[in-house]
Amino acid sequence: MAKQSQWKTSTGFILASAGSAIGLGAMWKFPYMAGVNGGGAFLLMFLIFTLLVGLPLLIMEFTVGKMGQTYTTKIYEKLTGKKWLNIIGWNGNLAVFILFGFYSVIGGWIIIYICTVIYHIVTLQSNQIGNLQFEALIGNPWLTIVGQGIFILLTTVIVMLGVEKGLEKASKFMMPLLFIFLILIVLKSLSLDGAMSGLRYILEPRVQDITVEGILLALGQSFFTLSLGTTGMITYASYASKEMTIKTSALSIVAMNILVSILAGLAIFPAISAFGYQPTEGPGLLFIVLPKVFEQMTFGAGFYLIFLILFLFAALTSSISLLELNVSNFTKNDNTKRKRVAVIGSILVFAISIPATLSFSSLSNIQFAAGTIFDNMDFLVSNILMPIGALGTTLVVGQLLDKEALRDYFGRDKFKLFSPWYYLIKFILPIVIVLIFVVQFI
Repeated sequence: MAKQSQWKTSTGFILASAGSAIGLGAMWKFPYMAGVNGGGAFLLMFLIFTLLVGLPLLIMEFTVGKMGQTYTTKIYEKLTGKKWLNIIGWNGNLAVFILFGFYSVIGGWIIIYICTVIYHIVTLQSNQIGNLQFEALIGNPWLTIVGQGIFILLTTVIVMLGVEKGLEKASKFMMPLLFIFLILIVLKSLSLDGAMSGLRYILEPRVQDITVEGILLALGQSFFTLSLGTTGMITYASYASKEMTIKTSALSIVAMNILVSILAGLAIFPAISAFGYQPTEGPGLLFIVLPKVFEQMTFGAGFYLIFLILFLFAALTSSISLLELNVSNFTKNDNTKRKRVAVIGSILVFAISIPATLSFSSLSNIQFAAGTIFDNMDFLVSNILMPIGALGTTLVVGQLLDKEALRDYFGRDKFKLFSPWYYLIKFILPIVIVLIFVVQFI
């Protein structure tokens, strides 16, 4: 009988799970949303929603993984006896397959920029990084395909090494460095003249800027920032030992995710404010505004290179979990197949993601539904597949699983939290997920 993979330590599990959750959304989406939707007021809403929505759902997914101890396209049948419920696992499998595809596009851009900045430093042209032409770089089809291929290759190598030697070791290396690099950038950013206005912009509660849309964005961010709905966290929890404490692990991951989101805001907004630039979202922030900001700093090219490496770590720790879910489902606990499945899966992802890469160059004229091919892949995963996956798991746990069995896996309950958690899962959170689904879809 095939032996299930397992984390060597609880620290490895927590760091790997945190790495899966801490991705580009926390690093470049949260700071912008907080800045334009009330600053500290948005932050407070995000904290409340994360504790009331994100944390209970994360505990739920960890519970399912720990109870089932198998791959996610089988786990729902194992827990309920209903084979058709495995469709929830297949939904997650499809979600991460597509998600890895368009995620690797951005990972490729980061690698291109890292190589470009290194070239500028080596050739003593570091004062020119503010002149990097983002549109021209991503508009080069061959360059972006190569960058994307390198990113997928890095992910594949780590996953091929397995849970203990690959995922766990990589996370133990990259996650501490991510925090160190981020704190370094924060200290540099806060030392700039004029940084305090940016600090106030991101932290000062501006109640007048709160809108219904902003509240819903904070709710959605608390959900998506923890990678809920893809069954990735269920897969990671299925590798955990019986001694692992679900609540402690989930709380640690939530705390790290919140900390990185806040640190990202503290790293970005004071620097932007100090040099008089306007905040923008996503790619525009990382690849257009920040090079201009860092160009004006002492040793700015070096700090921007550190920032890019930080983003690469955040992207890789997430992409590793995306590929791992597919590997887990197709190896069916048989680690002799891991390397072959990882390679085949990566080749398929690379193939289906090339159109997404070319959405910014030769295929940019193809527009439908949500926009480009890249936009539609993003929309399908974030707005449809992830909420459906989370809703399905919530209904299984709240309506079909034995309450007392759940209580056993919930662990010691000194503060009597099981009942509030259970009734949130059973009655409240399905409604919240449907709300998120409707709002994101609209």
